Amino acid sequence: MSVLVVGVGNPDRGDDGVGPAVVDELARRAPAGVDLVAVLLPTRLWDAWQGRDDVVVVDAIRTGREAGAVVVERVAERRLTRSGAAGTHGFGVADAIELARALERLPARVTLVGVEVAGFTPGAGLSPSVASAVRPAADAVVSCVEGSR
Repeated sequence: MSVLVVGVGNPDRGDDGVGPAVVDELARRAPAGVDLVAVLLPTRLWDAWQGRDDVVVVDAIRTGREAGAVVVERVAERRLTRSGAAGTHGFGVADAIELARALERLPARVTLVGVEVAGFTPGAGLSPSVASAVRPAADAVVSCVEGSR
């Protein structure tokens, strides 16, 4: 069965666009058996991953690390706390995952690849530090995919 990679975020809101940017990078070099999709809002995750067992979610995070830091966390096994991963979303990826868990709609394996962001300026592109993290984040996704096989 294939792995689904979902990039969450809005490319027109500064660093919030990092999830879709990583999906674009992966479109050029993803291993076989990887399905890619970008969604604007975390609430779209439920439809995107319906019927899937193995999902990697890529999103902007705010944890206090340096902008551009890449964090990988397996989340299906434990509860997430709201970590600032909401970006410009009032309802973030952590919220979507925990609601899916409560509704028993969480895939068996979910991995979050987060990229620490600098800001969410409307109309802006990725900041330089986040733009330089797109490739390492894509590498992290590839490692997750290869590790799940």
